[in-house]
Amino acid sequence: MESKRFAKNVEDFTCAHCGTKVSGGGYTDHCPKCLYSMHVDVNPGDRKAKCGGLMRPVSASSDRKGFTIYYVCTKCWARWSVRAAEEDDQDLLYGLVGKARRPPT
Repeated sequence: MESKRFAKNVEDFTCAHCGTKVSGGGYTDHCPKCLYSMHVDVNPGDRKAKCGGLMRPVSASSDRKGFTIYYVCTKCWARWSVRAAEEDDQDLLYGLVGKARRPPT
């Protein structure tokens, strides 16, 4: 079993959900405008997932370290969570806090 080590990947991308052009900083894994991601990792940053589905943000939580965003893949229903970035849309994050983590409809 592989460990969950974070692999730094500096790569820019265009969000597959909203079309925003995102400049990656090495650990950027989601769009700061709509918070969507892509199911491309088995372990953070490794780009080994074969699914490639959209990861829909379904919930968020907040603690003293910041927000955590919870995702469900719209293709294979895999679940994932990541720390929010400083540049992420705060209104969207607050809107996700307390929502149930459920599969996409």
